[in-house]
Amino acid sequence: MTDTDGAEPRAGCFVVIEGGEGSGKSTQVGLLGERFRAFGRETVVTREPGGTDRGAQIRKLLLHDHARVDARAELLLMLADRAQHVAEVIRPALERGAVVVSDRFAPSTLTYQGIGRELGVEQVERMSHWATGGLEPDLVVVLDLADEAAALRMTAAPDRLEQAGPEFHATVREAYRLLAPMYGWVVVDGGGLINDVAEEVWAAIRTVLP
Repeated sequence: MTDTDGAEPRAGCFVVIEGGEGSGKSTQVGLLGERFRAFGRETVVTREPGGTDRGAQIRKLLLHDHARVDARAELLLMLADRAQHVAEVIRPALERGAVVVSDRFAPSTLTYQGIGRELGVEQVERMSHWATGGLEPDLVVVLDLADEAAALRMTAAPDRLEQAGPEFHATVREAYRLLAPMYGWVVVDGGGLINDVAEEVWAAIRTVLP
């Protein structure tokens, strides 16, 4: 497996679980990490934003500071988090042959900022590619869930992005569905029973396991 910037092949496997708010990403990421470890694979479970100590501070600014953040500033903060995340966590783990399972990565910025914030998918993609040094996941699984069902799952106090409103989140969901065939993301129905969804995710991942 090779980075898109032409670097040497890496030994590990990089899987990203994506989807809108309330789609069940965090649950499936945790289950997937447990499954890989049961097979004896070193597994790094991480998330964006906030997968590093510096990223945790950025996460607070992005999600828990409810002051208005300009869309471009939001994107740049996301990319700063991602650059540090790749350098400190993801790339070193892949180079030593580990499996990395991340709750969100570049697809989130394409959908949330590229389309949801209307900054443009092509521009956001170029900037994210630069921030990651060309690193791409081996597989992206998108958990798709109807807006009404997702809203029912949101029981905790909403963060700043979750408060963006139903129209914004409907746009994000449609963005995932629009971009999935263009980028080769696998879309899984997130509305089923947890274990059923986990089996569908695992079936997709088995196609890319090294």
